[in-house]
Amino acid sequence: MGATSSLWLLSISFLLLVYGGVETQASHIVLQNLEALQPLFPNHTYRTSFHFQPSRNWMNDPNGPMVYKGVYHFFYQYNPKGASFGKISWGHSTSKDLLNWRAHIPALSPSQPAADINGAWSGSATILPNGLPALLYTGVDSRNRQVQNLAVPKNPSDPYLQEWVKSPRNPLISPNHYNKINATSFRDPTTAWRGPDGNWRILIGSKVERRGLAILYRSKDFVRWVQAKRPLHSAEGSGMWECPDFYPVSTNPTGLDTSLVGSRIKHVLKISLDESKHDYYTIGTYDHARDKYIPDKGSVDNDSGLRYDYGKFYASKTFYDSLKRRRILWGWINESLIDTEYVKQGWSGVQGIPRTVWLDKTGKQLVQWPVQELEKLRSNKVEMPSTMLKKGSVSEVSGISAAQADVEVTFKIMEFGKAEKMEERWREDPQVLCSQKGASVRGGIGPFGLKVLASQNRQEYTAVFFRVFKGNNNNPVVLMCSDQTRSSLDKKTDKTSYGAFVDVNPMQEEISLRILIDHSMVESFGAKGKVCITSRVYPTKAIGGKAHLYAFNNGVHSIKLSKLTAWSMKKPTIN
Repeated sequence: MGATSSLWLLSISFLLLVYGGVETQASHIVLQNLEALQPLFPNHTYRTSFHFQPSRNWMNDPNGPMVYKGVYHFFYQYNPKGASFGKISWGHSTSKDLLNWRAHIPALSPSQPAADINGAWSGSATILPNGLPALLYTGVDSRNRQVQNLAVPKNPSDPYLQEWVKSPRNPLISPNHYNKINATSFRDPTTAWRGPDGNWRILIGSKVERRGLAILYRSKDFVRWVQAKRPLHSAEGSGMWECPDFYPVSTNPTGLDTSLVGSRIKHVLKISLDESKHDYYTIGTYDHARDKYIPDKGSVDNDSGLRYDYGKFYASKTFYDSLKRRRILWGWINESLIDTEYVKQGWSGVQGIPRTVWLDKTGKQLVQWPVQELEKLRSNKVEMPSTMLKKGSVSEVSGISAAQADVEVTFKIMEFGKAEKMEERWREDPQVLCSQKGASVRGGIGPFGLKVLASQNRQEYTAVFFRVFKGNNNNPVVLMCSDQTRSSLDKKTDKTSYGAFVDVNPMQEEISLRILIDHSMVESFGAKGKVCITSRVYPTKAIGGKAHLYAFNNGVHSIKLSKLTAWSMKKPTIN
């Protein structure tokens, strides 16, 4: 028997003997009769250059990201047979720098009738005390029930973990009809954490009628799981909770291992709401003695609460990077094309740039920022000197490849007198406000910002901008928008405008904006990462070398552009 087989038996024995044995796309719609549209060679017009994508076919949720033996592992929902959602597997790629990625064969494919024959859906990775990783994931069995399964590496000495073995005991967790668990609403196990009692805990997303649930399970051995008497948390009227994520945070950007608790540590509960297709989170306190999560006062756990990203961003997953002591967030960005169009291009889905996430100093929200490694791709640095953007002004930023760029800019409000009065009804939905007051609608202070992926005559552009209003007691209220209404001349693309209010006082500090532009991706980070908005756009004119970048101000008041720095972005090797 070879060394590989011995190590495999050792790892299986460890789980089976010592431990006792060893979206997911939101609606999981399988698109029928689209195979004939699949091209022999993918259309690369709108493929990104520095965002993660497989070489072709369908991709959705990030799954089980982790670091093992100095190698970053990224798994993802993947259909190896086409560009539409189908019988899903776990795609697998590895990297040593979060920039360049090497593709491997799928880590998990449907194979076990009682566990996952109709799909290996979303899940998480946990690093066990012996240093070995274990994958918990949702499978769809031969009865189309959603059940929870375990897989471990076949050869733990391989840092690339190219082969995985499923537990013969799968499924480990099945829907419990006695507790009214719907067998079609029971998915996406979290990374496990250990309580002070030494037992493992995980959450599984579910619902009872329209009450969203984060169902809690405990285990002594990572194999035999027992449902707790009550969920860790739930909320009426929110619908199905997909892809839950639960982790500790502090105001220090240094990340925390998933099992840490303490007096100065807060916890984040993230849920992906199936009904709205957005990711929401609350910040609160984890009572580990009672296994109960209590959101902080003002932290709302429904679709009016805080979001990681106010554009396209779903089914997200974090992991603790033990190499650099940080928590990293991944999120799926789907297409803004109709299904026949993305199938015809031969691929669908992009992952957002991995982001470092930590608790803002106020303790009321999270801050997100692209991982530092991304800056290694910067080249051809261009700087625009400080300048006044007068009413109606547009200034081009030249010298970079505007279809593939990283841009940082800061703005200073010079006067506040003519700011528009904030109407109370506008506070209800900033996205609606952005759609009503787009980049072409003149205001008092703003709109001002950047027009990206713009054609030379500005027939096409995506505008990322700010407006400043007078709120109660004349306090400033800052709105950030991503206006896609003129992003493409193609009428078949979704051109929804996105927006959010930003917790920043422009009378005391400058307003910052960073934008990552990548052909069909516009990822925007406002106020040093307090608000993030991701857009998918498909210009017909502003493609490749024909794309332009402009700074603009369409408000009555002049705005000072304090500093603008832009870089062309090099193309890493991805899959």
